[in-house]
Amino acid sequence: MPSHPHVDLPGKALFVRQTLQRTDRGLEFVPPKTHRSSRPLPLSTLAVRALESQRVRQAKERLAAGEVWSDLGLVFASTIGTPMEPRNVNRRFEQLRATAGLEWLHLHDLRHAFATFLLDQGEELRTVMELLGHSTIRMTADTYGHVLPARARQAASAIDRILGEEGTA
Repeated sequence: MPSHPHVDLPGKALFVRQTLQRTDRGLEFVPPKTHRSSRPLPLSTLAVRALESQRVRQAKERLAAGEVWSDLGLVFASTIGTPMEPRNVNRRFEQLRATAGLEWLHLHDLRHAFATFLLDQGEELRTVMELLGHSTIRMTADTYGHVLPARARQAASAIDRILGEEGTA
């Protein structure tokens, strides 16, 4: 099974090296917006399993497409190997969202959920900043600061535990 040049599953990392952007000439691969955007992203075990399943699914699509397949090394491609049309991705997300009964959920909300869950689980603000590719920690704090008060309460309780005042917070 061919490997994707931007995904290292044994190393559990995804490398952002290009993005897909609509230009006057259609969809084109362009460099990431900033130097911070071009970075390795660690993958969870769950993500690695999903990407392994995607490779199997894509290998079947490659076989079905035969000579029509354009092998561009994409992790997610159309059924003929070309870049996926963003409108089709959004349309498919909308279908899945409706089927799941999540009318309030938007595709970009997944990025916010990712950051919020990490902060809620005690991950450092700087770590979340780097995973999101934000240019400054302030941008991350301003966007996700609503999660931090709960963490501050937990920190205050930790001080009570350390100093022997359990249950008084």
